[in-house]
Amino acid sequence: MSRINLDPQTAPAASQPLLRQVDQAFGSTPNMFKAVSNSPAALQSMWAAFGALGKGTLGARLGEQLAVAIADRNRCSYCLAAHTMLGQKAGATAEQMHEAQRGRAGDPKTAAALAFALKVVEQRGQLDDADVDALRAAGFDDGRIVEILAHVALNLFTNYVNVAFDVPVDFPAVALSTP
Repeated sequence: MSRINLDPQTAPAASQPLLRQVDQAFGSTPNMFKAVSNSPAALQSMWAAFGALGKGTLGARLGEQLAVAIADRNRCSYCLAAHTMLGQKAGATAEQMHEAQRGRAGDPKTAAALAFALKVVEQRGQLDDADVDALRAAGFDDGRIVEILAHVALNLFTNYVNVAFDVPVDFPAVALSTP
């Protein structure tokens, strides 16, 4: 049972146009968006961030792989389920998403991005030169490095929304890597 209102009919009027956009994009309104719609500013910020990063240079598949790694690390069952499904829609195999959930990938460039993102999460952004240099060595330029960090920030917000408010998962469930 969610700790916050999930009835989109009672969301503020300023949230209604964005909820319609979400509904159109997904074919329904996922519970996470219902929860965030209690604040029009938070909903606008989150929806805009998804849109901007969706047009970024990393590609949808890597974005979803980053999302499942971060979700698993933060024990967010909601985001793990949603982004596993979205990652497969973006062309990743079930095995690739399973590996990404654990911070691993067969592709060295993807593996470097996952390792960086998880280090940011685990060390709360306290990195050193070698961490950024490792991404450069894997083929990421400064723009893509910043974009990876933007994915981390967005996923931290969505993970925290779902975990803190106990938002019911409305995507096919995926087991966390550690109970």
